[in-house]
Amino acid sequence: MVDFAQARRIMVDGQLRTFDVNDISLLDAMDTVPRELFVLPGREELAYIDQDVLVGEGAERRYMLSPMILGRLVQAIGIEAGERVLDVACGRGYASAVFHELGAQVTALEADDALAGAARQSLSAAGAGNVTVVAGPLEQGYAGNAPYDAILINGAVEVRPEALLQQLAEGGRLACVKGRGRAARATLYVRTGDAIGERTLFEAAAPLLSTFVQAPGFRF
Repeated sequence: MVDFAQARRIMVDGQLRTFDVNDISLLDAMDTVPRELFVLPGREELAYIDQDVLVGEGAERRYMLSPMILGRLVQAIGIEAGERVLDVACGRGYASAVFHELGAQVTALEADDALAGAARQSLSAAGAGNVTVVAGPLEQGYAGNAPYDAILINGAVEVRPEALLQQLAEGGRLACVKGRGRAARATLYVRTGDAIGERTLFEAAAPLLSTFVQAPGFRF
């Protein structure tokens, strides 16, 4: 039987710390949240592998990002307690639980109603039942709780997520993986007034989200 507490410690020490995740609050949060509660039933032993893990098999497959990529993205956002966070393509809610552990007010967005329901169950089991889980088109975000201090997209995008960027508060940050294959890079957007800056963070790969795929004929 897997010792999940030990698996979390190995994840923190062997995956996160070695990939320049050094924010103590974030490391503590990822050492606390039981990642095994956020995978498909019967696949708990896969929760701590250094890979994206399948967590939904509905109209579109949904994955929980690998610990290293997720850790670096959340660290780049820089969450402060009390901030409003939108977790896009939340899957079963693991990243939302991490944000909750960091003291954020979290809205978790999923396109699939059934997966959103599974996220509510997982979050409740993890002690994060006050995370607001909503279902709707990912690319539209969730204006009902905007503006957000931070937005995370759990997957790769090929197009600039304009509607999400418009839901950022002043000084708000959005992190995602932009591009596909070897061209993919972790990217951070920051809003300053009406301007939105974009900065490449590090090489990264993540499952592509179909709603953010570039239309054929417009690739460069």
